[in-house]
Amino acid sequence: MRVPSRSPGQQPGTSVASATAVRRVPRGVVPRPVPPAAPDLDAYRAAVADLLVEVGALAAPESAGARQVLLDERLREPAIAAVLDATPQGLIGARETLLLEMARYRPNPRSSAADLTALVRIYLLSRIDVLWWRGAPTFMTDAEVNASADLVDLEWLRRRDLLRFRYQQQPATLVGRGVWAVRRRLLPEARPHTAGLKFRRARREVVGLLNDIGREFDRITLPGTPPLWVTSLVRSAEHQHQLRRLGYAAMVPSGHCLGYAVDVELDWFERFGARDALAGLLLARQRAGEVNVVDEGQAWHLCLAPAAGLRFRRSYEAEMGV
Repeated sequence: MRVPSRSPGQQPGTSVASATAVRRVPRGVVPRPVPPAAPDLDAYRAAVADLLVEVGALAAPESAGARQVLLDERLREPAIAAVLDATPQGLIGARETLLLEMARYRPNPRSSAADLTALVRIYLLSRIDVLWWRGAPTFMTDAEVNASADLVDLEWLRRRDLLRFRYQQQPATLVGRGVWAVRRRLLPEARPHTAGLKFRRARREVVGLLNDIGREFDRITLPGTPPLWVTSLVRSAEHQHQLRRLGYAAMVPSGHCLGYAVDVELDWFERFGARDALAGLLLARQRAGEVNVVDEGQAWHLCLAPAAGLRFRRSYEAEMGV
């Protein structure tokens, strides 16, 4: 039996027109699907921060089972799952990769992951890079990096005083490595303790970003503070796997292998009283939506946001007079 409605609104046999106009799709026209909403990255970062507290409480070797149960539960939370599911690996692939990274983890002086908590932080926050640039091609080999027309030679720009940041390239010969070792012994604090760049090449928009950060860093620090120092730029997948074999926390897939990620020195600037200023500058850029920031200890990892790419590409072109 139908129960009569007590609502004073619509009565049987009458119709009420909607206050909102209904958009009719012409016959034969297939409506376009509504694109899914972009994941909330602020909520993701907050959820990851909460997860890291719990991972730290289960850091002991005998807690491996409890850590896996924790990750199984927390990675499925909407704020985290939305990001991981939008990466090429998907949620399940990202979970399996993280568990494998944790199982293989062994602390060593080369790794930026000082402990398991740092490893989880680096992996999960770097997934934002992969989410942003999931359609970008990977530089698979060293030869591809050296031959790419999408990358510019930093040394050519440095010699013309067109860079607002510094770097050093890895020595290519035995003699060069010897000179570098002597310099480190004689002047241990003159430069950051870093292996240097294997490739002195970068995307134009990344150069624009680093120049912009370098200029701001120079404005907010005391006279005599060295310029922004870049410790890593583009890498090939071939080189990334070599770094993994050497014990570095080199995640795959990586924004470095797409050419949009860089590492900048932080700890060395403590002796100049400028570390906190640089950290604040980088986090402000993240809040502005220009970059993704991952605290990796001595150096911080940055990835250019796609939404800011065109602006920094135009900035580079204006500076270079292209």
